[in-house]
This record gives sequence, structure tokens and C-alpha cells, in this order.
Amino acid sequence: MVRGTWSALTSSYSAEDRALLAAYRDLVASFDGVEERIHAKEIDFAVKRVFTSAYVKSHWLEVGIELTRVAAGEPHLRTHFSSGSRTTMHRFTLSTAAQLTRLKPLLIESRDSVGPGFR
Repeated sequence: MVRGTWSALTSSYSAEDRALLAAYRDLVASFDGVEERIHAKEIDFAVKRVFTSAYVKSHWLEVGIELTRVAAGEPHLRTHFSSGSRTTMHRFTLSTAAQLTRLKPLLIESRDSVGPGFR
């Protein structure tokens, strides 16, 4: 997959949308051992395997978090579905950067459990 750039990804975003995605980017990039992967439509973070991704759609931040369990009942959880034999993708829809605070423990869990891969 062709890598993109931050400026290309966010060039069509409003200042508010760019700030929302930047808050997610800053949070996840602050974790030890993660690699940022920017694509044309989204940003991913991986250790060896992608464990979270995000994009902006209609002024909402859409965050995907891979976990080895179902995290039902989490605020802002839109849906979850099996994404592999051992993983479940969780989709969160956020409207403010402050809402990311609630996702930090799940993002760390995902980095530690899914990020390294399973081999």
C-alpha cells in the first residue's frame, strides 16, 4: 500500500477536523514502540501489526481499535465485529478530542495485545 503524508491526508479537512485527528495522532504516537502509517484516507498505528486506525467522516472522528476481547458497553462504541480468528474490531465515533481520554486504556491494551502480532 502506498504511504501518504499528513498534509495530503488532511488537506481537505476543516481546522476542527484536522485538530480532532491530530489529537488522536498525538495520543497514539506518544506510546512506546509504535509506527505511524499514513495512507490516502486514514492513519494507522502498528507495532508489527496494525492495532488502531482513524479517519474523519462528516466531522466525526472514526476510530478503529483491535482487541482480543469484546469491549461491549464502552461509551461511543458504534459497533464491533470479528476481524480475525483472535481479534475483534471496535468502531468508535467521537465528536471531541476530550472523548479520546476514555479510549486511552483500550488503545494501550490493543498496542500490547494485538500490536506485536501472534506468531
